[in-house]
Amino acid sequence: MTAMIPYGRQDISEVDIQAVVDVLRSDYLTQGPAVPAFEKSVAEYCGTQHAVAVNSATSALHIACLALGAGKGDVVWTSPNTFVASANCGLYCGARVDFVDIDPHTYNMSAQALEKKLFEAKQQGALPKIVIPVHFAGQSCEMYKIKVLADQYNFKIVEDASHAIGGRYLGEPIGNCRYSDITIFSFHPVKIITTGEGGIALTNDTELANRLALLRSHGITRDSEQMTHQTDGAWYYQQIGLGYNYRMTDLQAALGTSQMERLDEFVLRRQAIAKYYDEMLSNLPITLPWQHPNSYSAYHLYPIQLKDHLNRRKVFDELRAAGIGVNVHYIPVHTQPYYRKLGFEIGDFPIAEDYYVNTISLPIFPALTKDEQNMVVCLLKQFLEKTH
Repeated sequence: MTAMIPYGRQDISEVDIQAVVDVLRSDYLTQGPAVPAFEKSVAEYCGTQHAVAVNSATSALHIACLALGAGKGDVVWTSPNTFVASANCGLYCGARVDFVDIDPHTYNMSAQALEKKLFEAKQQGALPKIVIPVHFAGQSCEMYKIKVLADQYNFKIVEDASHAIGGRYLGEPIGNCRYSDITIFSFHPVKIITTGEGGIALTNDTELANRLALLRSHGITRDSEQMTHQTDGAWYYQQIGLGYNYRMTDLQAALGTSQMERLDEFVLRRQAIAKYYDEMLSNLPITLPWQHPNSYSAYHLYPIQLKDHLNRRKVFDELRAAGIGVNVHYIPVHTQPYYRKLGFEIGDFPIAEDYYVNTISLPIFPALTKDEQNMVVCLLKQFLEKTH
């Protein structure tokens, strides 16, 4: 049987492996010098003042909401077209969660829908404390417009850029926090670069960075300036808040720092793969992923939309059976049973729901060959013709 071509896959080099081996042979497997080195490499790449590495992007979203003060009585808004973590992070803090429908072209949170919902929420005295735009598939949301609305309606912004490290918006790196309070990246194996599992929170606000660092490590500090009284000695630490064990290990960080060396190469390769798909699929009854002129996507995903009421389930199953590891991103969060229990209904966010019904993510990762792409395209054409 032919091995399946996955929708995404990590790219690990011998240099990456050696970076991890070097840590294994060092004095520190965790909480050593590799974590700050990784934080520095990401912050410098993005042009951000501070970076706080954690064990997952979910953890980063959680502590970002906590650092911005989300709690009981507050509301957090995000996109329905995302993984559940983008919404769950608000619930972890005791806040209520709501959604803003997506733009039909980019599949990102619609700035127009956000503006309309904010206007209505102000009339009801129910404005959000935090809005979490999600850079779906690696393409930035319209952050300039969202920041203008944040200034007007006084909410904080957390960019969920889990898909988007290496991408750019208005010519600048995603993650520079020019239009947000905090930006989050994910380093799960199928993302642009990987630390195995891991995430990071970026900010230009020193106070926020200090809060994030406390929250990731039990609320504990060894900084005498943050302590309530003079230190008892070199061993001394204080818990000055309630935090979590969300720390990244040196093993993960060493892999991440090594991967950062190839970040631009990975994104260029993903761009080339997407361009080839665009050319090869242009005459089929599908909608290709549209790119906003202000955005340079990291292309974490290549989502297509089937047209003409084609049977998505049948096309999906045929491709999987033929060894093409297609996937679907995402089931709208508000339609999940847990969120239905919170009062959300089918039909609440129709554009996200319409998108979901027709979407399939095709394989895209740096090592994907042109022959493999040709196979994906050939089989897709064949199954579309059968399904018509």
